[in-house]
Amino acid sequence: MTAPQFSPADSALPGWLSSLPPGMRPYAMLARWDRPVGIWLLYLPCLIGLAFERIETGVYLTDFLWAVLFLIGATAMRGAGCTWNDITDRDFDAQVERTALRPLPAGLVTLREAHIFLGAQLMVGFLVWLCLPGDAKIVALLSIPLVAAYPFMKRVTWWPQAWLGATFNWGALVGAAVAGSVGFPAILLYVGLACWTVAYDTIYALQDREDDALIGVKSTARLFGKHAALYSFGFFIIAAALIAAASGIQGAGRMGAVTSLAFLGHATSQISRLKRRGEGVALAVFKSNVWTGALVALGLTLAAMTPEPAPRTLFSGPEIVPDGNPDKVTLPFGLELQTGPREPGLPETWLASEIRRTLERDGYVFPDAPESPDEP
Repeated sequence: MTAPQFSPADSALPGWLSSLPPGMRPYAMLARWDRPVGIWLLYLPCLIGLAFERIETGVYLTDFLWAVLFLIGATAMRGAGCTWNDITDRDFDAQVERTALRPLPAGLVTLREAHIFLGAQLMVGFLVWLCLPGDAKIVALLSIPLVAAYPFMKRVTWWPQAWLGATFNWGALVGAAVAGSVGFPAILLYVGLACWTVAYDTIYALQDREDDALIGVKSTARLFGKHAALYSFGFFIIAAALIAAASGIQGAGRMGAVTSLAFLGHATSQISRLKRRGEGVALAVFKSNVWTGALVALGLTLAAMTPEPAPRTLFSGPEIVPDGNPDKVTLPFGLELQTGPREPGLPETWLASEIRRTLERDGYVFPDAPESPDEP
């Protein structure tokens, strides 16, 4: 088969593609290796989940190995997902100008070759899966139905971006399972990241809104219409709030708050750019979300590496009182009240008797004291 000398309209690295051997170019396009943004957006949630769970324990040296394995797995599984998406959407892609030159609709690879390539990528992902701990293996397997069903969501619901958010950020749960366990804070973080995906994929879908309407493909970009940028900003805000809440529960403290604010600041700049320059910059704005996710991954990693200092206060902390009746009661200004028996010959003062009656009224039982000679 002779590879053509052109690239699809949505290829980000046509020069890089042309440097590959002719026989590899269609497969590189099929796996979207020419568009690494998707790899980063699948990889970063894995790092975020790992760093999030390490907030309580600190970073381990083995985490660098996990980071490498996550990158290999994200590259393989993102390529497999794109290949599966192109197999199921080959008829739709042929009707959209931006995707008409993809390998399957353009006839650069056969359907059988695409299935073989899909199997090879899944095998790489399977080898990474074998390296995961037992709990993480189970969590990773639960993502398979989400991945398999995603290409069909745009045909049955106006919210395929929500399904993509649930799918693309599953790595956050896998990363959390590798570092510890998937608890409520990790699930809250996962939901926040899914809202982030709804926002950035709505922006991405703005490119195809007209073609999608002609062929009957649904998306949140079409659902939101002229208010797509505003709704996307709303999902960015929800994502920032959930990330902040999850980080606070996990103990990230100030660094978690700074991370959430940095995330929201970058998201605000995206929407501002989109509103100022129009939908023609939708692809560039979408790609900038790699930096949005990188800010979260970096912030949570720093939170795991720098323990939160103990809070300072002007007030004294609670005092732990030992079991049993104390020998003395500490009073303000360094004074002490002796609760043992009085020394013989010392009369009980008015203040001491008042304090004694007050303590007895509150339930304090004084030890029996021998009567002094002065007492009647």
